[in-house]
Amino acid sequence: MDYKKVLRLLTINDEHFAEEGVTPVGSAKLDPKTVALVRIAALVAVGGAVPSYGAEVDAAVSAGATAAEIVEVLLDIVSVVGLPCVVAAAPNMALALGYDINDALEQPAAQ
Repeated sequence: MDYKKVLRLLTINDEHFAEEGVTPVGSAKLDPKTVALVRIAALVAVGGAVPSYGAEVDAAVSAGATAAEIVEVLLDIVSVVGLPCVVAAAPNMALALGYDINDALEQPAAQ
């Protein structure tokens, strides 16, 4: 479907488009890794629930994203969503990546 038509239908909140036109997961025109990273950015932007981070990070890793690329998403969206939003998401992202941030914060800083 033409992107202009998609924008028109979304703008008017066309109920048939909402039911039929939404791209199912896995059939997007973007590659799976990009879709997974975009979904993580959206999750951060809306203040998603903790379990959602695990699911989205798992999807990103399965699509070939590295932990460094996933964390880079946080840095890349600071100017859009604001630092408080990213700071709030960081512990959830750490947990999803299997990094015990609380334990790391209790350790003396490396010189």
